[in-house]
Amino acid sequence: MASKQLFVILATVLVGFPAVAMATEYVVGDESGWTILYDYQAWAKDKQFFVGDKLVFKYPVGGHNVFKVNGTGFKECIVPPANEALTTGNDVITLATPGNKWYICGVGKHCAYGGQKLSITVLVEWSAPAPAPLASTQHGPMRLMRLMRSWFLNIVH
Repeated sequence: MASKQLFVILATVLVGFPAVAMATEYVVGDESGWTILYDYQAWAKDKQFFVGDKLVFKYPVGGHNVFKVNGTGFKECIVPPANEALTTGNDVITLATPGNKWYICGVGKHCAYGGQKLSITVLVEWSAPAPAPLASTQHGPMRLMRLMRSWFLNIVH
């Protein structure tokens, strides 16, 4: 009986747990931040980005900026109009839709010669791949809650 009550409580918490609370915040480049001569593709390689997650671009104000671009803009380092730049040095982008996302620095030749560009794929939360073993702490407790919620919803549907 107690296990059934625990299951009901857990199920209620998991189903009602807001997606926003489960979002993961990624500081792009970790301790290095948003800078030149950093391998952002290697940084993103083992990460899974989901709708609702946030990217935080940290850099010295005036030294860099962030532009969201399309695939061609990413490949060719085409800088959009200046009024589209994010310039606070602590720019937070919430990943609102699934799909490919591309970001570049528009200062000088930072994108073309400094490699200051990031390409990621954002996944829909419910289509996440099978969870890693629970021993992994790569994505932290919020990712574990997301995986548990996904598992539960698959059972009840």
